[in-house]
Amino acid sequence: MNVTSEEIIARLGEKKLKVTPQRTAILEAIYTLNNHPTAEQIIEHIRVSHPNIATGTVYNVLDTLIENNLVKRVKTDRDIMRYDGVVENHHHLYCSECDLIEDYVDDELDALLRNYFKNKKIDGFKIEDIVLQLRGTFDKC
Repeated sequence: MNVTSEEIIARLGEKKLKVTPQRTAILEAIYTLNNHPTAEQIIEHIRVSHPNIATGTVYNVLDTLIENNLVKRVKTDRDIMRYDGVVENHHHLYCSECDLIEDYVDDELDALLRNYFKNKKIDGFKIEDIVLQLRGTFDKC
């Protein structure tokens, strides 16, 4: 995903977040890596240009970005937390062999799921979001 520094600054501003070098670097890393990176991969990427950034700072910034809907958490079958810079509605294709996660967008599936659960009415539960993770293996693995 190609996102410019100006777009990152604008996204932080829209959420009324202070624009800091750490926040912009972490968002830039997530967008540049574009592979649902782990916190460790984000830290490794950032330390090239920000060698003194603390691990705790990265985790705190990630939590802030999640709370402000700029990033989403994606948990794998191996209990590894990954981060997704695409916050628009989409699903994931998860390769159980190589741990690769790819985005999957399907408007017809979204409509089907919304209608199904709208008609199902689960008592005492309000659905906020429906996200599927389809598990399988990619041919390229």
